Amino acid sequence: MMNGLEIGFSSFALVLVVLAVVMIFAGVKIVKQGHALTVERLGKYTKTLHPGLHIIVPFIDRIGHNLNLMEQVLDIKRQVIITKDNATASVDGVMYFQIMDAAKSAYEVNNLVYAIHNLGTTSLRTVMGSMDLDELLSKRDEINLRLLKTIDEATNPWGVKVQRVEIKDIQPPADIQQAMSKQMVAEREKRAVVLEAQGIKQAEIERAEGEKQAAILEAEGRLEAAERDAQARERLAEAEANATRVVSEAIASGDINAINYFVATKYIESLQVIGSSPNSKMVFMPLEASGVIGAIGGVTDLLKKANQS
Repeated sequence: MMNGLEIGFSSFALVLVVLAVVMIFAGVKIVKQGHALTVERLGKYTKTLHPGLHIIVPFIDRIGHNLNLMEQVLDIKRQVIITKDNATASVDGVMYFQIMDAAKSAYEVNNLVYAIHNLGTTSLRTVMGSMDLDELLSKRDEINLRLLKTIDEATNPWGVKVQRVEIKDIQPPADIQQAMSKQMVAEREKRAVVLEAQGIKQAEIERAEGEKQAAILEAEGRLEAAERDAQARERLAEAEANATRVVSEAIASGDINAINYFVATKYIESLQVIGSSPNSKMVFMPLEASGVIGAIGGVTDLLKKANQS
């Protein structure tokens, strides 16, 4: 049986164990990757705990805020804006931001995400309201850059870095959409007509170029044929002159074959004239035709002599 002293000692030891366990749970803090904890001592911010194991003073220090340091995505809800030229458009977007200073994000602004969303909404109206509708539809990259600069500067005191701002959709009024559709159709038809005209023009140029090349080739063919014909006539004249010279020299030396050749040549020329006359209906061949053929055969000897000379 335990006496009263032993019971009291056991109870005190149990209290110490329970207190030690509570102090361990209260003093040991583990921070997950991508997060940060702010520590407050008696209600005042003292430090920031980064990922890993940390020990704080139990019951004196307490965790103030648990902040997400990873890049976060925030939708900017669709809203209607009025442009500089008094047109309306429905616009929505998306924003990417990241907490860079946990203490500022925890204590410089109340409800950080709500504040950033409202800032994005008002900046969207301000930036896009200062532009014409045509500029909204054609300068989306410029709008994104202006929004990024405006929102990033405004959220810098909160320890936040805005990484990107993107306009997701811009919808003009229905009547303007119809007018834009008609304009696009007209533009496509205009482009089709221009392309067709350019095709016809190119085809005509190609056809004319082909005809030009054909004419040039035909002229070159005629020129080459004329040159070759002139060369042939020149060589024929040279041959006739050479033959005449040989015959003349033979006649001068009293060669009987040359004389017979001369007579036979004149005889044949006379027959050609008689045969080609339009009034001639009948041709009489001379009885001495065999002699003429023999005289022509004598030319072979003359040509042999000419070649030897």
